[in-house]
Amino acid sequence: MRWPRGPRGAWRLLPRRSLLAALFLFSLSSSFLYFVYVAPGIVNTYLFMMQAQGIMIRENMRTIGAQVYEQVVRSAYAKRNSSVNDSDYPLDLNHNDTFLQATTFLPEDFTYFPNHTCPERLPSMKGPIDVNMSEITMEDIHQFFAKDPSIKLGGHWKPSDCLPRWKVAILIPFRNRYEHLPVLFRHLIPMLQRQRLQFAFYVVEQAGNQPFNRAMLFNVGFREAMKDLDWDCLIFHDVDHIPENDRNYYGCGQMPRHFAAKLDKYMYLLPYNEFFGGVSGLTVEQFQKINGFPNAFWGWGGEDDDLWNRVQYAGYSVTRPEGDTGKYKSIPHHHRGEVQFLGRYALLRKSKERQALDGLNNLNYFPNVTYDALYKNITVNLTPELALVTEY
Repeated sequence: MRWPRGPRGAWRLLPRRSLLAALFLFSLSSSFLYFVYVAPGIVNTYLFMMQAQGIMIRENMRTIGAQVYEQVVRSAYAKRNSSVNDSDYPLDLNHNDTFLQATTFLPEDFTYFPNHTCPERLPSMKGPIDVNMSEITMEDIHQFFAKDPSIKLGGHWKPSDCLPRWKVAILIPFRNRYEHLPVLFRHLIPMLQRQRLQFAFYVVEQAGNQPFNRAMLFNVGFREAMKDLDWDCLIFHDVDHIPENDRNYYGCGQMPRHFAAKLDKYMYLLPYNEFFGGVSGLTVEQFQKINGFPNAFWGWGGEDDDLWNRVQYAGYSVTRPEGDTGKYKSIPHHHRGEVQFLGRYALLRKSKERQALDGLNNLNYFPNVTYDALYKNITVNLTPELALVTEY
């Protein structure tokens, strides 16, 4: 075999080629890590989609395997006893673990009484919603809901034909997503009215240059909301999550609730069992017992996992809507421009130790409060110094 320039020349080229290859790989990996840091939402969406596709493949294979097994067993049993029919079939192979009985809702002619508590399963709750994700201005939304005099300043509404079962404060963490708010209100206000809940909206807006702190904004929103009314149910709602089913009842219960169980960007599959993001709900008592959200999560990611841990440590379990009731559409690019919080894993490892130290009890803030026709706006400039945590 003849080497170009001889064997020695070829060997001299190897270090140079290895160096170029190493530089290329380093540049590629650095670019990828930078993209993960500056656009974590996009990266996580793709990762979850890949994971969801794997889950779907496994579920389909399991379903196909079960169907093949059923056919084999049926054929063998039929050969042994040709008189057997489906009604006599001894094995419950028609049972489906994922099948859910339809919940009975009240009839259309149901009579409401002003002195009776509103039911949870109302005839006005039809199920799937025709979601309209097209952009609309807040001025157009104001004009549309101005026709309803029952909606008071700040988006406060309560039913007149029955007593609301829950008084619900909807808390929305916010920064610069003005095009998302009207889309959310377009869907959420009519849905909550059909559910006969007393409600108001609190948009908690972060000012300043610090990374976005979703969890701390929720704590601020809780404090401010409780100044207005003795709310008994809290809904923590991302601005980019649009419900697809009005039977996803926005009341609370004996256990914390994860409403957004099936997101379209995750192919309507739960990314992991401890996933508690998007839209969640707790009673005031539950929220105070877990000491609220952690304040230490600056940037994208981790705070909802910490909330899950707090709920578990307090002795609660999380409930979710059945079937397709918990479906949501997500407005794209909500997390673009929000930096990844690289310290979240270290904090999550200390969730239990931090729970009593970091939350509602170490929260400080200075709000600027204004009122919109459809929500109360609470603007705060958050810094880590406003929620210092002693060593644990």
